Amino acid sequence: MKVAFFDCASGISGDMTLGALVDLGVPLEQIQAGIDSLGLPSCQLVVEETKRKGFRATNLTVEHEPEHAHRHLHNITDMIDQSILTEAQKDLAKRIFTRLGESEAKVHGSTLRKVHFHEVGAVDSIADIVGSAIALDLLGVDRIVCSPIPTGQGSIVIAHGRVSVPAPATAELLKGIPLAESSVDAELTTPTGAAIMATVADEFGSLPAMTIESIGYGSGDKDFKSQANLLRVMVGHIDQATLSDQVWALETNIDDISGEMIGHCTTMLAEAGALDVYTSSVQMKKNRPGVIVHVLCEVDLIHKLEKILFRETGTLGVRRWLVSRHKLERRPETVETEYGSVLGKLATLNDGSESFSPEFEACREIAEAKEVSLRDVYQAARDAFKNNE
Repeated sequence: MKVAFFDCASGISGDMTLGALVDLGVPLEQIQAGIDSLGLPSCQLVVEETKRKGFRATNLTVEHEPEHAHRHLHNITDMIDQSILTEAQKDLAKRIFTRLGESEAKVHGSTLRKVHFHEVGAVDSIADIVGSAIALDLLGVDRIVCSPIPTGQGSIVIAHGRVSVPAPATAELLKGIPLAESSVDAELTTPTGAAIMATVADEFGSLPAMTIESIGYGSGDKDFKSQANLLRVMVGHIDQATLSDQVWALETNIDDISGEMIGHCTTMLAEAGALDVYTSSVQMKKNRPGVIVHVLCEVDLIHKLEKILFRETGTLGVRRWLVSRHKLERRPETVETEYGSVLGKLATLNDGSESFSPEFEACREIAEAKEVSLRDVYQAARDAFKNNE
């Protein structure tokens, strides 16, 4: 499995990201061709070798004609849709901008449709984000791991006046992401850099156990006295079938509502996007029997799912913590049976063998349509996979 590790010792920005990816060997001319197709005014990516505290790196800047446009999200997505980017590149670029737009709308009390992109709607920021989307697609990694992110400290001046570091949109984007302490009096992580990592990173943590094959360095514009202002990206391979990621665990104890209400709550949590929901029995204070509702979810669903727990159970508190998961590499697989096509998941075990699990909903729909038992459809799907091995 090909993995990229983003070492954000001095934070991350759009130009640092793109510079590091070009330094890794992603073809600049292909990135430039994609940028040219956006219709931006004379936008040119310029790279040069530089040094930060004695370390060599690639510095990337965006040169363009002066402009004073303040774009909405739909203006930018229209530009992307009309470009020559591949569908995968378009999708990634739009997801990054949508995440950025959601953070801007939240901090300004606006809507995604109405929010103005100021700094991040400028030509250089559009080029950084779209260029990074192109470069990441061309890099072709299966997984992205990012270190804890430092934001710096002090204050900066933006379109809305002077604000503390991290800027409001940056802080919103970094919710649920582990931060690293830093005493550097500067903005180390920009909204653009935060949006990119919040969108593409599969896991935040330390360098995984991998065989490093290439390393790229992207430099920031400033030269700090205390440390090298660099983003380091390491690309390599992990020779194992077990994947890992990080999700959030939520749980609450309940002893004063009926089983029907608990069942309704768990159904709502699952429908709202929880990765897993289950209950366990416990003995609570005053010898009352109770249950713990356990939820696993991605960081962006924490508040939505906590709201359901508070509303539906009446609980007074929800515990939460970050957990690491190890999971088998898996992919969708369809098998042909006497009842029709059945969708399932094909997992690769640690010894290299494969295991097929039919999807319940696919089997249920076939069982109802063909008026056969669910057990027969399951068995037919498993037999079909074994016969095709």
